[in-house]
Amino acid sequence: MAEETIYLCNFRVSVDGEWLCLRELGDLSVTPQLESPQEVPEENDPPKDPTAIERANLLNMVKLSIKSLIESSYQVGRTLDKDFAPLQQFLIVMEHVLKHGLKGVSHGLHSNKLTVSSGPSAAPSKVQIHVPDSDVGTLLTYPGKARAWLRLAMMQKRLADYVKTLVEKKDVMGEFYEPFALLMEEEGMVLAGLLVGLNVIDCNFCVKEDDFDSQLGVIDFSMYLKDPGNYTDRSPGEASRKIFLTYILQLLENYRYHLSLATVTNLQARIENLEKDNSNLSEKLAMANNRVLQLQEEGDKLQTENTRIKGDLEKKLVKSRAGLDDMYVEAQKQLRDETQMRLDVEKELELQISMKQEMEMAMKLLEKDIHEKQDMIVGLRKQLDDIKAINIDMYKKFQAAEGSLKHKTEMLVKLEEKCTQMSQTIKDIEQRSVLLICVSVNCNEAV
Repeated sequence: MAEETIYLCNFRVSVDGEWLCLRELGDLSVTPQLESPQEVPEENDPPKDPTAIERANLLNMVKLSIKSLIESSYQVGRTLDKDFAPLQQFLIVMEHVLKHGLKGVSHGLHSNKLTVSSGPSAAPSKVQIHVPDSDVGTLLTYPGKARAWLRLAMMQKRLADYVKTLVEKKDVMGEFYEPFALLMEEEGMVLAGLLVGLNVIDCNFCVKEDDFDSQLGVIDFSMYLKDPGNYTDRSPGEASRKIFLTYILQLLENYRYHLSLATVTNLQARIENLEKDNSNLSEKLAMANNRVLQLQEEGDKLQTENTRIKGDLEKKLVKSRAGLDDMYVEAQKQLRDETQMRLDVEKELELQISMKQEMEMAMKLLEKDIHEKQDMIVGLRKQLDDIKAINIDMYKKFQAAEGSLKHKTEMLVKLEEKCTQMSQTIKDIEQRSVLLICVSVNCNEAV
Protein backbone atom coordinates (compact mmCIF):
# COMPACT_ATOMS: atom_id res chain seq x y z
CA MET A 1 0.00 0.00 0.00
CA ALA A 2 1.28 3.48 -0.83
CA GLU A 3 2.90 5.47 1.94
CA GLU A 4 2.57 9.25 2.18
CA THR A 5 4.41 11.55 4.59
CA ILE A 6 3.05 14.87 5.90
CA TYR A 7 5.31 17.20 7.92
CA LEU A 8 3.78 18.93 10.93
CA CYS A 9 6.32 21.29 12.53
CA ASN A 10 9.11 19.06 13.86
CA PHE A 11 6.98 15.89 13.59
CA ARG A 12 6.51 13.75 10.51
CA VAL A 13 3.11 12.03 10.28
CA SER A 14 3.31 8.71 8.43
CA VAL A 15 0.02 7.39 6.95
CA ASP A 16 0.34 3.72 5.97
CA GLY A 17 -2.93 1.81 5.97
CA GLU A 18 -4.32 2.03 9.48
CA TRP A 19 -1.12 3.56 10.99
CA LEU A 20 -1.13 7.22 12.03
CA CYS A 21 2.18 8.03 13.79
CA LEU A 22 4.51 10.99 14.44
CA ARG A 23 8.30 11.05 14.16
CA GLU A 24 10.30 13.81 15.80
CA LEU A 25 12.72 15.39 13.34
CA GLY A 26 15.12 16.64 16.04
CA ASP A 27 17.65 19.14 14.76
CA LEU A 28 16.38 19.10 11.17
CA SER A 29 15.20 22.41 9.81
CA VAL A 30 11.45 22.42 9.30
CA THR A 31 10.92 25.89 7.88
CA PRO A 32 11.07 24.82 4.23
CA GLN A 33 8.76 21.97 4.97
CA LEU A 34 6.24 24.32 6.54
CA GLU A 35 6.20 26.32 3.35
CA SER A 36 5.81 23.21 1.19
CA PRO A 37 4.27 20.31 3.12
CA GLN A 38 4.41 17.84 0.25
CA GLU A 39 7.97 18.54 -0.87
CA VAL A 40 9.57 15.50 -2.51
CA PRO A 41 12.82 14.36 -0.81
CA GLU A 42 16.09 14.57 -2.70
CA GLU A 43 16.96 11.71 -5.00
CA ASN A 44 20.45 11.38 -3.51
CA ASP A 45 19.07 10.57 -0.04
CA PRO A 46 19.61 6.90 0.85
CA PRO A 47 16.36 4.87 0.96
CA LYS A 48 15.01 4.34 4.45
CA ASP A 49 13.44 1.18 5.81
CA PRO A 50 9.66 1.78 6.16
CA THR A 51 9.49 -0.56 9.14
CA ALA A 52 12.25 1.38 10.91
CA ILE A 53 10.32 4.59 10.28
CA GLU A 54 7.18 2.97 11.70
CA ARG A 55 9.06 1.85 14.81
CA ALA A 56 10.54 5.31 15.28
CA ASN A 57 7.12 6.90 14.79
CA LEU A 58 5.54 4.57 17.32
CA LEU A 59 8.34 5.14 19.82
CA ASN A 60 8.05 8.92 19.48
CA MET A 61 4.28 8.66 19.83
CA VAL A 62 4.80 6.67 23.04
CA LYS A 63 7.16 9.37 24.31
CA LEU A 64 4.61 12.09 23.60
CA SER A 65 1.74 10.17 25.19
CA ILE A 66 3.77 9.30 28.33
CA LYS A 67 4.95 12.90 28.69
CA SER A 68 1.43 14.25 28.27
CA LEU A 69 0.03 11.65 30.68
CA ILE A 70 2.57 12.36 33.44
CA GLU A 71 2.23 16.16 33.13
CA SER A 72 -1.56 15.97 33.09
CA SER A 73 -1.59 13.66 36.12
CA TYR A 74 0.53 16.16 38.09
CA GLN A 75 -1.92 18.93 37.23
CA VAL A 76 -4.94 16.84 38.23
CA GLY A 77 -3.33 15.51 41.41
CA ARG A 78 -5.60 12.51 41.90
CA THR A 79 -6.11 8.90 40.83
CA LEU A 80 -6.78 8.68 37.09
CA ASP A 81 -9.80 6.82 35.75
CA LYS A 82 -10.94 5.60 32.34
CA ASP A 83 -12.46 9.00 31.40
CA PHE A 84 -9.09 10.79 31.56
CA ALA A 85 -8.29 11.73 27.93
CA PRO A 86 -4.43 11.45 28.05
CA LEU A 87 -4.76 8.00 29.65
CA GLN A 88 -7.14 6.89 26.90
CA GLN A 89 -4.72 8.10 24.23
CA PHE A 90 -1.82 6.28 25.91
CA LEU A 91 -3.78 3.00 25.93
CA ILE A 92 -4.63 3.46 22.23
CA VAL A 93 -0.93 4.03 21.43
CA MET A 94 0.06 0.93 23.43
CA GLU A 95 -2.49 -1.11 21.52
CA HIS A 96 -0.90 0.03 18.24
CA VAL A 97 2.51 -0.92 19.66
CA LEU A 98 1.32 -4.43 20.56
CA LYS A 99 -0.28 -4.87 17.12
CA HIS A 100 2.83 -3.74 15.23
CA GLY A 101 4.32 -6.65 13.29
CA LEU A 102 1.74 -9.30 14.14
CA LYS A 103 2.06 -12.27 11.79
CA GLY A 104 -1.66 -12.81 11.21
CA VAL A 105 -5.19 -12.71 12.64
CA SER A 106 -4.66 -16.12 14.25
CA HIS A 107 -1.72 -14.96 16.38
CA GLY A 108 -0.87 -12.46 19.05
CA LEU A 109 -3.78 -10.44 20.29
CA HIS A 110 -6.10 -12.79 18.37
CA SER A 111 -4.81 -15.90 20.15
CA ASN A 112 -4.66 -17.24 23.66
CA LYS A 113 -1.06 -18.44 23.34
CA LEU A 114 0.98 -15.22 23.82
CA THR A 115 0.13 -13.77 27.20
CA VAL A 116 1.79 -12.12 30.23
CA SER A 117 0.13 -12.93 33.52
CA SER A 118 -1.43 -10.00 35.34
CA GLY A 119 -2.72 -12.09 38.23
CA PRO A 120 -1.91 -11.22 41.83
CA SER A 121 0.88 -13.79 42.16
CA ALA A 122 2.40 -13.40 38.69
CA ALA A 123 6.18 -13.20 38.34
CA PRO A 124 7.64 -10.76 35.77
CA SER A 125 9.63 -13.58 34.14
CA LYS A 126 6.63 -15.76 33.45
CA VAL A 127 5.58 -15.44 29.80
CA GLN A 128 1.94 -16.22 30.21
CA ILE A 129 -0.83 -13.68 29.80
CA HIS A 130 -3.91 -14.59 31.78
CA VAL A 131 -6.73 -12.22 32.68
CA PRO A 132 -8.70 -13.81 35.57
CA ASP A 133 -12.43 -14.34 34.98
CA SER A 134 -13.12 -12.84 38.41
CA ASP A 135 -11.48 -9.52 37.36
CA VAL A 136 -13.34 -8.96 34.09
CA GLY A 137 -16.77 -9.59 32.72
CA THR A 138 -17.57 -11.65 29.64
CA LEU A 139 -14.87 -11.00 27.01
CA LEU A 140 -15.60 -12.59 23.64
CA THR A 141 -12.41 -11.66 21.74
CA TYR A 142 -8.71 -11.88 22.49
CA PRO A 143 -8.10 -8.19 21.61
CA GLY A 144 -10.64 -7.38 24.34
CA LYS A 145 -8.69 -9.54 26.79
CA ALA A 146 -5.47 -7.78 25.77
CA ARG A 147 -7.07 -4.36 26.43
CA ALA A 148 -8.24 -5.56 29.84
CA TRP A 149 -4.72 -6.85 30.54
CA LEU A 150 -3.23 -3.42 29.71
CA ARG A 151 -5.52 -1.77 32.25
CA LEU A 152 -4.81 -4.36 34.95
CA ALA A 153 -1.06 -3.95 34.38
CA MET A 154 -1.43 -0.16 34.67
CA MET A 155 -3.28 -0.51 37.98
CA GLN A 156 -0.60 -2.91 39.26
CA LYS A 157 2.20 -0.57 38.06
CA ARG A 158 3.93 -3.53 36.39
CA LEU A 159 3.43 -2.73 32.71
CA ALA A 160 7.14 -1.97 32.28
CA ASP A 161 8.09 -5.34 33.81
CA TYR A 162 5.70 -7.20 31.56
CA VAL A 163 6.91 -5.43 28.41
CA LYS A 164 10.51 -6.09 29.41
CA THR A 165 9.70 -9.77 29.82
CA LEU A 166 8.09 -9.87 26.38
CA VAL A 167 11.10 -8.16 24.80
CA GLU A 168 13.56 -10.56 26.46
CA LYS A 169 11.63 -13.68 25.33
CA LYS A 170 12.44 -13.25 21.65
CA ASP A 171 12.32 -17.00 21.00
CA VAL A 172 8.71 -17.10 22.12
CA MET A 173 7.77 -13.77 20.57
CA GLY A 174 9.12 -14.93 17.21
CA GLU A 175 6.16 -17.29 16.87
CA PHE A 176 3.72 -14.37 16.86
CA TYR A 177 5.61 -11.30 15.60
CA GLU A 178 7.55 -10.50 12.45
CA PRO A 179 11.28 -9.78 12.85
CA PHE A 180 10.71 -6.08 12.11
CA ALA A 181 8.13 -5.66 14.92
CA LEU A 182 8.84 -3.02 17.55
CA LEU A 183 8.90 -5.60 20.36
CA MET A 184 11.47 -7.68 18.44
CA GLU A 185 13.92 -4.82 17.77
CA GLU A 186 16.06 -2.60 20.00
CA GLU A 187 13.20 -0.14 20.36
CA GLY A 188 11.49 -2.73 22.60
CA MET A 189 13.98 -2.21 25.44
CA VAL A 190 13.68 1.56 24.99
CA LEU A 191 9.91 1.18 25.27
CA ALA A 192 10.28 -0.83 28.49
CA GLY A 193 12.49 1.92 29.91
CA LEU A 194 10.01 4.62 28.97
CA LEU A 195 7.17 2.75 30.67
CA VAL A 196 9.02 2.75 34.01
CA GLY A 197 8.07 6.40 34.45
CA LEU A 198 4.40 5.45 34.59
CA ASN A 199 4.90 3.87 38.03
CA VAL A 200 4.36 7.32 39.58
CA ILE A 201 0.78 7.37 38.28
CA ASP A 202 -2.15 5.80 40.14
CA CYS A 203 -4.86 4.44 37.86
CA ASN A 204 -8.25 3.01 38.68
CA PHE A 205 -10.31 1.06 36.11
CA CYS A 206 -13.56 -0.80 36.52
CA VAL A 207 -12.82 -3.53 33.97
CA LYS A 208 -15.97 -5.53 34.72
CA GLU A 209 -18.32 -2.87 33.37
CA ASP A 210 -16.41 -1.82 30.21
CA ASP A 211 -16.81 -3.31 26.75
CA PHE A 212 -13.30 -4.09 25.50
CA ASP A 213 -14.40 -6.17 22.51
CA SER A 214 -15.31 -3.08 20.46
CA GLN A 215 -12.51 -1.39 18.53
CA LEU A 216 -10.88 1.64 20.15
CA GLY A 217 -10.65 5.00 18.38
CA VAL A 218 -7.69 6.37 16.46
CA ILE A 219 -4.90 8.46 17.94
CA ASP A 220 -5.90 12.08 18.54
CA PHE A 221 -2.90 14.16 17.43
CA SER A 222 -4.59 17.46 18.24
CA MET A 223 -3.81 17.23 21.96
CA TYR A 224 -0.08 16.91 21.12
CA LEU A 225 0.02 19.44 18.29
CA LYS A 226 -1.50 22.22 20.40
CA ASP A 227 1.10 21.70 23.15
CA PRO A 228 3.78 24.41 22.69
CA GLY A 229 6.45 22.08 24.13
CA ASN A 230 6.07 19.52 21.34
CA TYR A 231 7.34 21.59 18.39
CA THR A 232 10.01 24.18 17.76
CA ASP A 233 7.88 26.77 16.02
CA ARG A 234 6.36 28.57 18.99
CA SER A 235 5.04 31.68 17.27
CA PRO A 236 1.50 32.37 18.46
CA GLY A 237 0.45 34.01 15.20
CA GLU A 238 -2.80 33.29 13.42
CA ALA A 239 -0.97 32.21 10.24
CA SER A 240 0.90 29.44 12.08
CA ARG A 241 -2.37 28.23 13.59
CA LYS A 242 -3.98 28.09 10.13
CA ILE A 243 -1.01 26.09 8.83
CA PHE A 244 -1.43 23.57 11.64
CA LEU A 245 -5.15 23.27 10.93
CA THR A 246 -4.41 22.80 7.23
CA TYR A 247 -1.95 20.00 7.98
CA ILE A 248 -4.44 18.30 10.26
CA LEU A 249 -7.13 18.50 7.56
CA GLN A 250 -4.69 17.03 5.02
CA LEU A 251 -3.89 14.24 7.44
CA LEU A 252 -7.57 13.43 7.97
CA GLU A 253 -8.24 13.59 4.21
CA ASN A 254 -5.40 11.14 3.51
CA TYR A 255 -6.64 8.82 6.21
CA ARG A 256 -10.17 8.98 4.75
CA TYR A 257 -8.74 8.24 1.27
CA HIS A 258 -6.90 5.15 2.50
CA LEU A 259 -9.99 3.95 4.36
CA SER A 260 -12.17 4.43 1.26
CA LEU A 261 -9.54 2.64 -0.88
CA ALA A 262 -9.54 -0.32 1.50
CA THR A 263 -13.35 -0.31 1.47
CA VAL A 264 -13.46 -0.33 -2.36
CA THR A 265 -10.95 -3.20 -2.46
CA ASN A 266 -13.03 -5.20 -0.01
CA LEU A 267 -16.21 -4.49 -2.01
CA GLN A 268 -14.54 -5.61 -5.26
CA ALA A 269 -13.42 -8.83 -3.60
CA ARG A 270 -16.93 -9.39 -2.31
CA ILE A 271 -18.39 -8.72 -5.80
CA GLU A 272 -16.02 -11.29 -7.32
CA ASN A 273 -17.02 -13.82 -4.67
CA LEU A 274 -20.70 -13.09 -5.30
CA GLU A 275 -20.21 -13.54 -9.07
CA LYS A 276 -18.53 -16.88 -8.46
CA ASP A 277 -21.35 -17.90 -6.15
CA ASN A 278 -23.89 -16.75 -8.77
CA SER A 279 -22.27 -18.87 -11.49
CA ASN A 280 -22.18 -21.87 -9.17
CA LEU A 281 -25.83 -21.34 -8.31
CA SER A 282 -26.71 -21.10 -12.04
CA GLU A 283 -25.01 -24.43 -12.69
CA LYS A 284 -26.81 -25.97 -9.74
CA LEU A 285 -30.12 -24.53 -11.03
CA ALA A 286 -29.60 -26.10 -14.48
CA MET A 287 -28.80 -29.43 -12.85
CA ALA A 288 -31.91 -29.09 -10.68
CA ASN A 289 -34.09 -28.36 -13.75
CA ASN A 290 -32.77 -31.47 -15.49
CA ARG A 291 -33.47 -33.46 -12.36
CA VAL A 292 -37.04 -32.07 -12.27
CA LEU A 293 -37.65 -33.18 -15.87
CA GLN A 294 -36.38 -36.66 -15.06
CA LEU A 295 -38.64 -36.80 -12.01
CA GLN A 296 -41.64 -35.70 -14.13
CA GLU A 297 -40.99 -38.54 -16.62
CA GLU A 298 -40.70 -41.02 -13.77
CA GLY A 299 -43.96 -39.62 -12.31
CA ASP A 300 -45.80 -40.17 -15.62
CA LYS A 301 -44.56 -43.75 -15.77
CA LEU A 302 -45.64 -44.37 -12.19
CA GLN A 303 -49.08 -42.88 -12.89
CA THR A 304 -49.60 -45.24 -15.90
CA GLU A 305 -48.53 -48.19 -13.79
CA ASN A 306 -50.90 -47.07 -11.04
CA THR A 307 -53.86 -46.96 -13.50
CA ARG A 308 -53.10 -50.49 -14.71
CA ILE A 309 -52.84 -51.84 -11.18
CA LYS A 310 -56.10 -50.10 -10.25
CA GLY A 311 -57.98 -51.86 -13.13
CA ASP A 312 -56.64 -55.26 -12.10
CA LEU A 313 -57.70 -54.65 -8.51
CA GLU A 314 -61.26 -53.71 -9.59
CA LYS A 315 -61.58 -56.98 -11.56
CA LYS A 316 -60.39 -58.99 -8.59
CA LEU A 317 -62.82 -57.08 -6.36
CA VAL A 318 -65.84 -58.01 -8.54
CA LYS A 319 -64.83 -61.66 -8.49
CA SER A 320 -64.38 -61.76 -4.73
CA ARG A 321 -67.58 -59.79 -3.92
CA ALA A 322 -69.88 -62.86 -4.41
CA GLY A 323 -67.89 -64.89 -1.92
CA LEU A 324 -67.90 -61.98 0.46
CA ASP A 325 -71.74 -62.02 0.67
CA ASP A 326 -71.74 -65.63 1.91
CA MET A 327 -68.98 -64.74 4.31
CA TYR A 328 -71.07 -61.78 5.49
CA VAL A 329 -74.12 -64.00 6.29
CA GLU A 330 -71.92 -66.47 8.12
CA ALA A 331 -70.28 -63.64 9.99
CA GLN A 332 -73.67 -62.26 11.09
CA LYS A 333 -74.71 -65.68 12.42
CA GLN A 334 -71.41 -66.03 14.22
CA LEU A 335 -71.85 -62.52 15.58
CA ARG A 336 -75.25 -63.39 17.06
CA ASP A 337 -73.81 -66.52 18.68
CA GLU A 338 -70.89 -64.54 20.01
CA THR A 339 -73.26 -61.85 21.31
CA GLN A 340 -75.38 -64.43 23.19
CA MET A 341 -72.25 -66.03 24.58
CA ARG A 342 -71.01 -62.62 25.63
CA LEU A 343 -74.28 -61.91 27.48
CA ASP A 344 -74.01 -65.25 29.31
CA VAL A 345 -70.43 -64.51 30.20
CA GLU A 346 -71.40 -61.05 31.45
CA LYS A 347 -74.10 -62.55 33.70
CA GLU A 348 -71.61 -65.08 35.03
CA LEU A 349 -69.15 -62.25 35.51
CA GLU A 350 -71.70 -60.20 37.46
CA LEU A 351 -72.40 -63.23 39.66
CA GLN A 352 -68.70 -63.74 40.24
CA ILE A 353 -68.31 -60.03 40.99
CA SER A 354 -71.11 -60.16 43.60
CA MET A 355 -69.58 -63.28 45.14
CA LYS A 356 -66.22 -61.56 45.16
CA GLN A 357 -67.71 -58.50 46.86
CA GLU A 358 -69.32 -60.74 49.52
CA MET A 359 -66.02 -62.52 50.01
CA GLU A 360 -64.25 -59.17 50.32
CA MET A 361 -66.83 -58.05 52.91
CA ALA A 362 -66.39 -61.32 54.83
CA MET A 363 -62.62 -60.91 54.60
CA LYS A 364 -62.90 -57.37 55.96
CA LEU A 365 -65.09 -58.58 58.87
CA LEU A 366 -62.70 -61.45 59.49
CA GLU A 367 -59.75 -59.07 59.41
CA LYS A 368 -61.55 -56.77 61.83
CA ASP A 369 -62.27 -59.73 64.16
CA ILE A 370 -58.67 -60.85 63.85
CA HIS A 371 -57.45 -57.34 64.68
CA GLU A 372 -59.72 -57.23 67.74
CA LYS A 373 -58.50 -60.65 68.88
CA GLN A 374 -54.94 -59.61 68.28
CA ASP A 375 -55.52 -56.52 70.41
CA MET A 376 -57.09 -58.75 73.09
CA ILE A 377 -54.15 -61.14 72.89
CA VAL A 378 -51.77 -58.23 73.19
CA GLY A 379 -53.66 -57.04 76.30
CA LEU A 380 -53.66 -60.54 77.80
CA ARG A 381 -49.97 -60.91 77.06
CA LYS A 382 -49.36 -57.61 78.76
CA GLN A 383 -51.40 -58.74 81.79
CA LEU A 384 -49.54 -62.07 81.78
CA ASP A 385 -46.24 -60.24 81.71
CA ASP A 386 -47.40 -58.07 84.61
CA ILE A 387 -48.51 -61.18 86.58
CA LYS A 388 -45.19 -62.85 85.82
CA ALA A 389 -43.37 -59.79 87.04
CA ILE A 390 -45.51 -59.74 90.21
CA ASN A 391 -44.89 -63.48 90.78
CA ILE A 392 -41.19 -63.04 90.29
CA ASP A 393 -41.23 -60.13 92.70
CA MET A 394 -43.24 -62.16 95.24
CA TYR A 395 -40.91 -65.13 94.78
CA LYS A 396 -37.92 -62.91 95.40
CA LYS A 397 -39.59 -61.46 98.49
CA PHE A 398 -40.51 -64.99 99.64
CA GLN A 399 -36.94 -66.17 99.27
CA ALA A 400 -35.75 -63.10 101.16
CA ALA A 401 -38.31 -63.73 103.95
CA GLU A 402 -37.44 -67.43 104.03
CA GLY A 403 -33.76 -66.61 104.38
CA SER A 404 -34.51 -64.11 107.11
CA LEU A 405 -36.71 -66.68 108.92
CA LYS A 406 -34.01 -69.31 108.66
CA HIS A 407 -31.45 -66.89 110.02
CA LYS A 408 -33.76 -65.93 112.90
CA THR A 409 -34.47 -69.62 113.67
CA GLU A 410 -30.75 -70.32 113.86
CA MET A 411 -30.32 -67.31 116.12
CA LEU A 412 -33.19 -68.54 118.33
CA VAL A 413 -31.61 -72.00 118.63
CA LYS A 414 -28.32 -70.43 119.58
CA LEU A 415 -30.09 -68.21 122.16
CA GLU A 416 -31.87 -71.23 123.64
CA GLU A 417 -28.56 -73.07 123.95
CA LYS A 418 -27.06 -70.01 125.60
CA CYS A 419 -30.04 -69.81 127.98
CA THR A 420 -29.61 -73.49 128.90
CA GLN A 421 -25.93 -72.97 129.51
CA MET A 422 -26.64 -69.89 131.59
CA SER A 423 -29.28 -71.78 133.66
CA GLN A 424 -26.77 -74.56 134.30
CA THR A 425 -24.16 -72.00 135.23
CA ILE A 426 -26.59 -70.29 137.61
CA LYS A 427 -27.37 -73.63 139.22
CA ASP A 428 -23.66 -74.39 139.65
CA ILE A 429 -23.13 -70.95 141.15
CA GLU A 430 -26.01 -71.47 143.54
CA GLN A 431 -24.63 -74.84 144.59
CA ARG A 432 -21.22 -73.37 145.10
CA SER A 433 -22.70 -70.49 147.10
CA VAL A 434 -24.55 -73.01 149.34
CA LEU A 435 -21.35 -74.95 149.87
CA LEU A 436 -19.50 -71.79 150.67
CA ILE A 437 -22.17 -70.78 153.16
CA CYS A 438 -21.97 -74.17 154.79
CA VAL A 439 -18.20 -73.99 154.95
CA SER A 440 -18.36 -70.52 156.43
CA VAL A 441 -20.87 -71.69 159.06
CA ASN A 442 -18.71 -74.65 159.96
CA CYS A 443 -15.76 -72.38 160.27
CA ASN A 444 -17.63 -70.06 162.55
CA GLU A 445 -18.76 -72.91 164.72
CA ALA A 446 -15.31 -74.22 164.93
CA VAL A 447 -14.04 -70.94 166.10
